[in-house]
Amino acid sequence: MSENKNILQDSHGRDHAYLRISLIERCNLRCSYCMPEEGIQLSPKSHLMTYEEIYEIAKTFVKHGVTKIRLTGGEPLIRKDIPVILEKLATLPVELSITTNAIIIDQFIDVLKANNVRKINVSLDSLDREKFKHITRRDQFERVYNNIFLLIKEGFHVKVNAVLMKDFNDNEIIDFINFTKDLPISVRFIEFMPFDGNKWDMSKMVSYKEVMNYVNDSFTEDQIERIQDAPNDTSKNYKITGYQGSFAIISSVTNPFCDSCNRLRLTANGQLKNCLFSAMESDLLTTLREGKSIEPIIEKAVKAKFKIRGGMDTLEKLQEPKLHNNNRSMITIGG
Repeated sequence: MSENKNILQDSHGRDHAYLRISLIERCNLRCSYCMPEEGIQLSPKSHLMTYEEIYEIAKTFVKHGVTKIRLTGGEPLIRKDIPVILEKLATLPVELSITTNAIIIDQFIDVLKANNVRKINVSLDSLDREKFKHITRRDQFERVYNNIFLLIKEGFHVKVNAVLMKDFNDNEIIDFINFTKDLPISVRFIEFMPFDGNKWDMSKMVSYKEVMNYVNDSFTEDQIERIQDAPNDTSKNYKITGYQGSFAIISSVTNPFCDSCNRLRLTANGQLKNCLFSAMESDLLTTLREGKSIEPIIEKAVKAKFKIRGGMDTLEKLQEPKLHNNNRSMITIGG
């Protein structure tokens, strides 16, 4: 390693204190923007991190300054040893959170509480049952909807993530905002992003500007409050005066937050990705299994991080399929 002991600082001066760990490539939904229609080639089980390996890798990142870990998938709660993983990671001095589709989260309320997981991000792209069924290819809307209310009742801090797609759910933007009227939740609108197999193009995307056009057409200027964004926040945050909850826009395509990015991603098969948009991966798991230090690999991967969107620093580059088709499908990266 170099003399610079901060192995989680990249060449642009960004310190990375947030690690997102994907636990599994499988899911109990089949969302079209996340999983290719034909499915994916799953990694053999022997290629996936065990709970001990997840803990060892996480411990190394925490040693070097990671203070937040978010567990993702696929759907992380379908992994059979999730209680053990939570118990192990809860021993580290980090804020532990999870992203889920919430279909079976009612079975894990006690486990989450016992391991001090208080922040839950729920993926929900429509408040309409038929639309939900269309995009997820599963009829599970009622379970997700009811479990959101259960999480709130049980005292969890809930964020709802909705990927917007033109002529599909963009007419629900105001419905989602009104969902926050009587509930202490944050709804976050996410611009549709390009990944392998999701048939992305700019014409399907609903931009930050377009979201705000809907908002400005439905509420008066003095009703729309701009909320102070948290440090390293991915979203631009708002609320409607008098509403319990809030809403936000994650504009990774049209208005990226790369300057303040502090996130790294670990895939379920032990590959480190320094950016969601980058096809570049660094194999930590093989080195760990060989009994060698993973620190030099982490340092090299972090130092190689591009300033903006994996090198796609213009919309023109983002629209060039060969620049993002080599990336994984979203389900194998982790939400």
